[in-house]
Amino acid sequence: MSIWFRQYSIDEIRALQQGTMDAYLGIEFVNIGPDHVDARMPVDERTLQAHSTLHGGASVALAETLGSVGGSMVVDQERYLVLGQEINANHLRRVRQGHVHGRARPIHLGRRSQVWGIEIVDDQQRLVCVSRLTLAVIERPPE
Repeated sequence: MSIWFRQYSIDEIRALQQGTMDAYLGIEFVNIGPDHVDARMPVDERTLQAHSTLHGGASVALAETLGSVGGSMVVDQERYLVLGQEINANHLRRVRQGHVHGRARPIHLGRRSQVWGIEIVDDQQRLVCVSRLTLAVIERPPE
């Protein structure tokens, strides 16, 4: 059973990323499962810190992107917005090349808040970062 408000396609999500930080960092959505969303991000000059290691902030950007997109897909987007309130991350392993792959799953889906757990692994499926994102669900203001 799917948790999504409606069926979404990868192409729809990719279209929304145009002109955003996600696109600049090379974040690419690759899968929508019944209760999770997956994306990958390159480890390259856009996402490295000075010591040629994946920047922790890039991992957090991937985590927040995954959780926020997942959170938006759970609600009626014509009526509600989801906005990040808090994020934390534990960086567990350094990555110097290739891609990192993230998966976001909901921990709590409430009427006014959501909590998402995000795990990020390297190309060898070794855990790189674990993150938790809290989202506020608010009524969409009138245009």
